[in-house]
Amino acid sequence: MTKVSSVIVPYASYLRVYEPLAAFRQPERGHWERYARRDDLPSYQEELRRSLADLAAVPPAPVPVHESEDAFVLESDGEIRVCPWRTRLRGWQALGELAEEYPLPVLDALLPPVVRLEATRDYERWLAEHPDARPWIRTSTWQVPINWFVLFDDEEREYGKGSAGEVPVLRYRTPMVQARRRVARGLRALRDAVDESLLIDGLVDVGRWLEEFHPRSLVELDYAGLVHALPAGALEDDHSAADVGEGIAALRRGDEGGAAEAYGRLVERWRAVRDLRSAN
Repeated sequence: MTKVSSVIVPYASYLRVYEPLAAFRQPERGHWERYARRDDLPSYQEELRRSLADLAAVPPAPVPVHESEDAFVLESDGEIRVCPWRTRLRGWQALGELAEEYPLPVLDALLPPVVRLEATRDYERWLAEHPDARPWIRTSTWQVPINWFVLFDDEEREYGKGSAGEVPVLRYRTPMVQARRRVARGLRALRDAVDESLLIDGLVDVGRWLEEFHPRSLVELDYAGLVHALPAGALEDDHSAADVGEGIAALRRGDEGGAAEAYGRLVERWRAVRDLRSAN
């Protein structure tokens, strides 16, 4: 479980890849080997608190000056896997997406143009030296993208109700080979049913991202701070991956009615979150 803190994570979900130590070259592999033995490994709330602290500065710092040397660590089947934060890289990428989410006057108020311009130039210089860079973590605010659910099966769902002093946890974990297989199956079903859609585009993008990682990696979908946006009791009944899986299976059978029914359940479940987002 995750301990409640004075700073609650905003309404964001995460898609993470945990790679085995063998995926990293030296000296980075040695760093993660030593790091994984620490007793004070940080949580996802700690990661976000550090980012929020930078944004609260005057002037705000949308991107850290130095790349993070932290990671999430997971031990499974006797093997240690790590998911590097790469906070600086993710900050640059998120900055580029802000223009799609906010009107320009709002964006200028949040982050002055001179701050954004400087960060963009830094990113361009850095990317020229690191053309193959990719993040181990994807973030989505106010939702879990439908294409993320395609990677998982309902049997891989982990739910913890939470007790006094703790918050609920809802996540999925699956081996990389399973995630890639489900992407391929989902794309075949969708392409046979429709010529094009945003879901297909999103699934293609996720599939390409997954191909960048070691085949013995684990993929995790974590509702994280999004648990605070869902109504009481809704988490326990949330089986969104099952609905997406049923919808894709229906498309493979040519059952458009069954696919529409599964999609309807998904839309209805997330209606409360969309309403809360609009209210904010």
